[in-house]
This record gives sequence, structure tokens and C-alpha cells, in this order.
Amino acid sequence: MQVDKVVVPVAGWGTRSLPATKNLPKEMLPVYKKPAVQYVVEEAMMAGLTDVVFVNNQNKTIIEDHFDYNLALESVLQRTGKLDMLEQIREVAEMVNITSVRQKSQLGLGHAVLCARKVVKDSPFAVLVGDDLLFDAEPGIKQLIEVAKAEHMAVVGVVQVPADKVPSYGIIQGEEFAPGMYRVRDLQEKPSRESAVSRLAVVGRYVLTPEIFDHLEGLQPGHGGEIQLTDALQAMARNNRLLAVRLRGERFDIGDWVDYLTANIYFGLRDPELRDDLAERLKELLPS
Repeated sequence: MQVDKVVVPVAGWGTRSLPATKNLPKEMLPVYKKPAVQYVVEEAMMAGLTDVVFVNNQNKTIIEDHFDYNLALESVLQRTGKLDMLEQIREVAEMVNITSVRQKSQLGLGHAVLCARKVVKDSPFAVLVGDDLLFDAEPGIKQLIEVAKAEHMAVVGVVQVPADKVPSYGIIQGEEFAPGMYRVRDLQEKPSRESAVSRLAVVGRYVLTPEIFDHLEGLQPGHGGEIQLTDALQAMARNNRLLAVRLRGERFDIGDWVDYLTANIYFGLRDPELRDDLAERLKELLPS
């Protein structure tokens, strides 16, 4: 199984992050020195994925622009001798091949993935959600790709979430057949705490096979009136065609304000030029 393409859905309105996202896409909110979506694309690149397919809407073309050349800015940096900065922004434009397709109506994650069908065609592909960041020595999506290649099957990434967060996620019911690896038997879309079969939540990392499209095309709107990817994955699970891997690493949901602010602090504390001053300021702000 060869996986070269990654679909990155970025068409949503980011209402959880309003008013900050009124005119700026949630995926472009800065995390330390880069917009959130750049970390997602870098993860894909480090996992060997060479083609990024953004599923976007007409109001968020700034995302594709970020991964293009900015000739006017490059000219200024060249003229003023800021060559290190010039190199940095050129690297962003050259890191991967970018394609964009339109999701003309925001009908959910499943619909967004379906919009990429003509670009993905009949090949296995990865999906990375544009506002879900994961940091580990090994890229999160690579952890899934290796299992997908070995087992020739679709794989979703899961993490264990606190009980009060369960209603915000798709939850798997699975059998652990190796450390951190599960055969998925069923999925629940945003169940109540009381009805959840586990606390293993599907997060924004998937490696899918083309059969997912047939399941998505036949779906009626589900939870929230949207085409839910979870419902299509559920059909695959019931056919014994879905695995899950418990992801390693530090995860941040950029749509959650606590996670978003924590992500900025996380990177700031790892910058030797900022670490000591930042730590001191945090001590001053925290109650004794």
C-alpha cells in the first residue's frame, strides 16, 4: 500500500474560535511563529506525503496563498539583506505540492473527504484535520501509515480522552490485538458519557482506502445534519475493515482556547532564546 496524498479539510467556519476567526481562518491562527495549518503540512511532509489536497471554501484562499511564493515580500527581504527570513518563507512555498478543491456547502467532515474523490481517485490516502496538532519524535500520521501498509487496511488515530470530553468525539469500540493497536468493531458519534463504549476518541488522523467513498456517497445526514465520516467508518468497522492506533505525542486542538494557548506556551518554552523570560513571566502571572 503506497500513500502519497493527504487530504486536509479546512472549509469549516471555525465558530468555536470566534471572534478571532471572523476574518482569519482558524487554521491560520498563529501557534508560536507559524500558522497552525503549517504544522499539519509539515507533519505530512515528514511522513513522506508529497501531495496536499486542501478542501476549502471561497472565503479561505489565504490558506493556499500561505504555501505559495510572495514575490513582493521576497523582493523586500532580498533588498534589505534579510536572507534568513527569505529562506524561511521560500521553504514554506516549496515544501509540498498543493491542490485545492471546493466544498461548496459545509456539510461535515465526511462530505469534505468526499469532495476530494476526483483528486484522490483509486489510491489510499491520508486525512489530517487542519486544526488538530500532534507532536512526537515520529509524525503522528506516519504512525498510522506504517500500520496501514503492514495490515493493508484503513486506520484511524485515537487518544484516550477524559470522560467529560467524550461527547465531543467519535468513540471506538475495539479489541486490542497488539500494544496500542485495535480492531475496530463499532463507532459512536459524540455519545453521552453514560452511553459511551470507551474513552478512546478518534482524532484528526486517518489513513483511508478508496472504499470509504462508496460508503460516504450512500449516507444521509447524521448528527448535526452533516455527512459524518464516523458513519462511513462505522460501516467499514462492521465489515472488519478498520483498525485504530493509539497515537503517541503531545496533542493540541486549536479550536479549544486552553489547548490553543497551551500550544503557544509549549513551543515558547522550547525556544532557548525565549524560555527563561517566558517562564519568569508565567511565574509572575500565576497565583502563588
